[in-house]
Amino acid sequence: MARMDHSTAAPPRPFYIHLVSDATGTTLQGVAEACLAQFDGIAPVERFWPLVRTERQLTRVIDDIRDNPGPVLFTVVDVEIRKSLQKQCKELGVPCMPVLDPIIKGLSSYLGLQAKGIPGLQHALDDAYFRRMDAVDFALSFDDGQVVDGIEDADVVLVGVSRTSKTPTCIFLARQGIRAANIPLVPGVPFPEKVLGMMKDWGGEKQGPLFVGLTESPERLEALRRNRLRANDDDHRHADNTYLDPDKIETEIREARRFFTQHGWPVIDVTRRSVEETAAEIQMLLQKRRGQETQQELIR
Repeated sequence: MARMDHSTAAPPRPFYIHLVSDATGTTLQGVAEACLAQFDGIAPVERFWPLVRTERQLTRVIDDIRDNPGPVLFTVVDVEIRKSLQKQCKELGVPCMPVLDPIIKGLSSYLGLQAKGIPGLQHALDDAYFRRMDAVDFALSFDDGQVVDGIEDADVVLVGVSRTSKTPTCIFLARQGIRAANIPLVPGVPFPEKVLGMMKDWGGEKQGPLFVGLTESPERLEALRRNRLRANDDDHRHADNTYLDPDKIETEIREARRFFTQHGWPVIDVTRRSVEETAAEIQMLLQKRRGQETQQELIR
């Protein structure tokens, strides 16, 4: 078979994309990232404009769009600012897309209610906001099994060998208002007896936190660990390091799976999953366990 000549591949196509928001813009950035990921061979240069709420602020944005033309995605609820942005973009000949409009219109039609049109409502300092902040504090306090006193207040406890994305998954869950703790499985170190004792006291399957086992393929785990230690096969400092030994890693994973099965915990293989995908699966497990019909009910 003929060898592919990568030297003839076209270079990525650079272009500017402007993200304009009247709030923090995190929602807009997420939408833009998800959409841009669908296209190969591009090199977008993001121009980010959060907290745009006055004509004066909008003028700066328009000046930059004029100097660096490119598509505009926006989440702006103020009618006058929206009209001005769309009008000036039309004059400049660049597409201007209100990314939340189809969703809000669809919800408005279904609910028979008019949207409030107040910028930044999703970031209001309400009970949900403080629950999210509390969940983040909880995740940091109960990271890596450093504390077990109070772990019974967790919604979910993640268990797994080193480098199975336990900590980032806990933080991501915390941003959804879910209290998440994690406990590592370390060869030669027994699982905390206090936690095992608590599990017996909790009894029923819906009592206490949901325990979830995380696992990964041996090959992927070895690569992640080597990257963590910046090690390679020629580095004699790590020649006898069991943390990097392929056979030891395979044994670790096998024993971890046996431990999960012994306790009847659901297991998620994170080998080909992003943190977001793992967190979404855990949220579904929580929802199923609690018999809840809506994701909102996950936040107590």
